[in-house]
Amino acid sequence: MNITSLHNELIRIIDGKLLKPVFQPVISLHQQTIIGYEALIRGPSNSSLHSPFNLFDTAGRFGLQAKLEFVCREITLKRFAELAFDAKLFLNASPSVLLEPDFKKGETLRLLEQFNIAPHSIIIELTEHQPTDDYDLMREAVSHYQNMGFEIALDDLGAGYSGLRLWSELRPHYVKIDKHFIQGLHQDPVKLNFVRSIQAIAQAMNCKVIAEGIEIKAEYQAIEKLGITHAQGFYFARPAAQPLTTIGPGLFVSAHTMQIDQHNKIAADISQWIVPVSAQTAISDVMTLFHQNTQLQNQPLVDNGKATGLICREKFLSKLFSSRYGLELYGKQAIKSFIEHAPLLVDANTPLEKVSQQVTAAIRSDQAFIITDNGQYAGVGTLLDLLEEITRQQIQNAKHANPLTLLPGNVPMNEKINRLLNQNSFFAIAYFDLDHFKPFNDAYGYSAGDDIIKAVADTLNQHITPESGTVGHIGGDDFIVILTRPDWLKRCQDILDTFKSVAPSFYNEADVKAGGITSENRQGQSVFFPLLSLSVGLVDPLATSQCQSHVEIADLASEAKKLAKKIDGNSFFINRRQLRQVANPVFISTPGPVVKLHSVG
Repeated sequence: MNITSLHNELIRIIDGKLLKPVFQPVISLHQQTIIGYEALIRGPSNSSLHSPFNLFDTAGRFGLQAKLEFVCREITLKRFAELAFDAKLFLNASPSVLLEPDFKKGETLRLLEQFNIAPHSIIIELTEHQPTDDYDLMREAVSHYQNMGFEIALDDLGAGYSGLRLWSELRPHYVKIDKHFIQGLHQDPVKLNFVRSIQAIAQAMNCKVIAEGIEIKAEYQAIEKLGITHAQGFYFARPAAQPLTTIGPGLFVSAHTMQIDQHNKIAADISQWIVPVSAQTAISDVMTLFHQNTQLQNQPLVDNGKATGLICREKFLSKLFSSRYGLELYGKQAIKSFIEHAPLLVDANTPLEKVSQQVTAAIRSDQAFIITDNGQYAGVGTLLDLLEEITRQQIQNAKHANPLTLLPGNVPMNEKINRLLNQNSFFAIAYFDLDHFKPFNDAYGYSAGDDIIKAVADTLNQHITPESGTVGHIGGDDFIVILTRPDWLKRCQDILDTFKSVAPSFYNEADVKAGGITSENRQGQSVFFPLLSLSVGLVDPLATSQCQSHVEIADLASEAKKLAKKIDGNSFFINRRQLRQVANPVFISTPGPVVKLHSVG
């Protein structure tokens, strides 16, 4: 299509408003619900300008970007109003449009009023795909839209030209990570570290991160483990003119279900000491070593304590004898000539789970790797030993997992608490217990009882990532959570808030309206019981640091839980009892400060 025809086609589409809005859900991973929709535009299906890229690129070439954007906005807002979603609308906007001669101030507010849409329902998603260092323009755009009552999202972080600076200067409510960094990040440690850094910055700036372009479960689980709160992509739903209003719970399969602590074994535990040789050693001498020791499968090369190579027996012999006169030709050369690439180095204190990730990320056919201690050669580890140990751990973990929730039980949780105490680590303990569970179970049956217990487990897993703690199910309706981040109290409050909204869905409409059920108590008397709630006994990090074992911590947590259960509704109680040392040395509880906090919700 020539230039004139392309221009005429664009005018036809704009004047005729021949555009179709489609909507893609934006998901809250914590709430497992749709919190909003991003509006996307498609041109006529039979037009060369059907693609949004072609459409906006052509509009930019002919100076019609502002006109096109306003038409898109009108059509989108009208359709959004017709759909009557109880959700936010992410509306794309180009800051450069503010400079266009055709730009009309107040047009968006007029449209909102026309279609009866509240400004607080709109999130303006700033998208600038062209190189820009015009930060004044971007700030003007943010100010322009915030003054109208809109929240701001910064699109495609990482894809633009000055993304981080824009983020720091504009301070948006949301930031979207470009799909390039999301796709395949579970297999790419560079992408994983990039996204982890973005999440850490976002937390410090009180900004919500939206991971775009999630297409498979592994990508979802990777970003969920990082603590990212929002997501968008084909994995959940494709853009549609009539989009989904709910997301199936089966998509929210947490990566840390059955997240039993596997860090009790480290690389040092599978390390084998093999006497190294210098990289200058003659090939014939290495051949002699392999000949004299038929069990030697890998020969490390070390000079001045630093590993420079790892010679695999099978590859070495295969390469050496691939020609008829191999040993005669190469025997006097240094073995370093057989080094194909630098060996994979793993620190001795690396948890085996991380070792497995490193080996997988390397994407090499090596059967062994070098284990180091402070950078110095410490031994050799093999893939076979690594696999055997991880398999053994998984079997051991499964033995102690709760069969209903697959969460770790008493044994692994107690082991982790003792390990944290030995390492003088920062952590708090939360003991969660359901209120009024027995009457609910009696009234609705054991199957419903199992469902509510699984709902508690799911709620805990929503708010406790592997980086922030460990969730354990120690029996019945009792859960223990080890919290290792400074925001431990807020996470517990968020859990209670979430459960308060979840619990009513397990009752029939009449019981919800009544606020509870009538059932027999343990004495056989008919009693009214409120809706299910959670009581949480908390032991703060200062108190845990004074304990010597999981037994002492369990006593403090149990005491706090009993006091929490005396508070109506979803509530928590912080036990700040500290232990003081007395003669011989025996640790006893002292009447230190015990802090009660009010019911949540």
